[in-house]
Amino acid sequence: MHGLYNFVSGPLVWVSFLVFIGGSLYRLISMGTLAKEKESPLFSYMDLYYSFRSIFHWIIPFGSENMKKHPVMTLVTFAFHICLMGVPIFLFAHVILWKEAWNISWWYLSDPVADVMTLVVIASCLFFLGRRLALPEVKYLTSSSDFVILGIVAAPFVTGFWAYHQWPGYSFVLILHILSGEIMLAAIPFTRLSHMLFFPFTRAYMGSEFGAVKNARDW
Repeated sequence: MHGLYNFVSGPLVWVSFLVFIGGSLYRLISMGTLAKEKESPLFSYMDLYYSFRSIFHWIIPFGSENMKKHPVMTLVTFAFHICLMGVPIFLFAHVILWKEAWNISWWYLSDPVADVMTLVVIASCLFFLGRRLALPEVKYLTSSSDFVILGIVAAPFVTGFWAYHQWPGYSFVLILHILSGEIMLAAIPFTRLSHMLFFPFTRAYMGSEFGAVKNARDW
């Protein structure tokens, strides 16, 4: 068990970061190359003002008309993304690991707040799962990979919550927590999770097309 822990918390961490960084660079460079070759007119009407206007409206809760029409989905989605990003970065235990490894640290969340945020992520994943199973229009567009991605996202938070509270078998669950976090990180560039990379570019494209060309709003 100790040897397995050392493996997943040592070499596999480096592998997951290298896959994430290398994969992200590959996807971004490929996107830029493809856009330049296939969509050359795109660059002629890209506009910073309309790009940032679009990005701003889509990162503000209820900034778009679609968000206003679906308030529950909007609240869950924003809470999910805030907690999804906030817990891994600002969890005290994670900050300590960075301090020990690289002698750098930053502000961290209190354990009770991190606990609540973890539960928000887990509850949000259950909400998204139920939505995909219950709503016909969403179910129609759902594939098996969507359920796999939900599992990949939920796993680090479920196992982390379990390990932190030292429930039965927490030593093994801690290994699963580290491993599931590495899987999630490595999967980002190659799954629908890559929207975290492409969101600014997609919104900039849409904002420029609608604002600079169609003279309309894209929200």
